[in-house]
Amino acid sequence: MATTFARRCPARTAPDIVTRMSEPHPDAESVRSACIEALKVVRDPEIPVNIVDLGLVYRLDVDDDGAVEVDMTLTSMGCPVQDMIQADVELACMKVDGVTKVAVEFVWSPPWSTDKMTDDGKKQMRMFGFHV
Repeated sequence: MATTFARRCPARTAPDIVTRMSEPHPDAESVRSACIEALKVVRDPEIPVNIVDLGLVYRLDVDDDGAVEVDMTLTSMGCPVQDMIQADVELACMKVDGVTKVAVEFVWSPPWSTDKMTDDGKKQMRMFGFHV
């Protein structure tokens, strides 16, 4: 996976990437699972549900060196809190043991819809009075 990650991920500069010194880390799949769990604390401030249950995270890959690459979307283009959500995603993933850097890419295709929400996300939205 390290070679495909390098081809897909062009070089970036701060603040697009957050890095940490390398330390021995767990295997990539356990880091990936831990990152997904860590992202459940990141919320869209306008919607009372985390970004994982909202279905905003489309892809999360971890290479053998602990570099995390996240493709995600927002509920609408031009979201005024995009930078804040990006920083929250980077910080949440960096707290996971084994993560050495995080790159977040916002994608708009396919567009987000309520169909992408988890059952838990839909349940939470209904508890707050949203019809989903």
